[in-house]
Amino acid sequence: MIPNWAAVVWKKMPWWLRRTIVRATQASFTVSTATIITNEKGEVLLLDHVIRPSSGWGLPGGFLDHGEQPEQGIRRELREETGLELFDLKMFRARTLGSHVEILFRASANGVLDIGSDEIKGFGWFRSGELPANMNQGQMYLIETVLEAEFEKNNGAD
Repeated sequence: MIPNWAAVVWKKMPWWLRRTIVRATQASFTVSTATIITNEKGEVLLLDHVIRPSSGWGLPGGFLDHGEQPEQGIRRELREETGLELFDLKMFRARTLGSHVEILFRASANGVLDIGSDEIKGFGWFRSGELPANMNQGQMYLIETVLEAEFEKNNGAD
């Protein structure tokens, strides 16, 4: 329990000093966004990334810029990497991976897919059960979870 005097002192400190204290006492971390984009056929968009270990296949996304909101970040990353615009964007899940925080979205996209980044080698639309075998198992699980939920919703299952 924080003593009352400590709370009073904390509140009277200038904002920059409070921020400095918090940053000095908390572990550092990175933050990225990714999105599971599906099309009308129930397929999910995967990008073949140059820098991904093992398989290059994974969800579209990237690191947030300083001061950037997660929704702005994922929209920017998608425009830069693919030229696509997102719609029906909804936060799906946030998770920590060591000292990294990943904010996952679920969305649809429109536009003509055009690789516009040296970070991306290619793209593909994949059905459930047909995802690249050597892609990241965590992302594969999340994709299958979303695709199964979509299938059940579209087929009237409860």
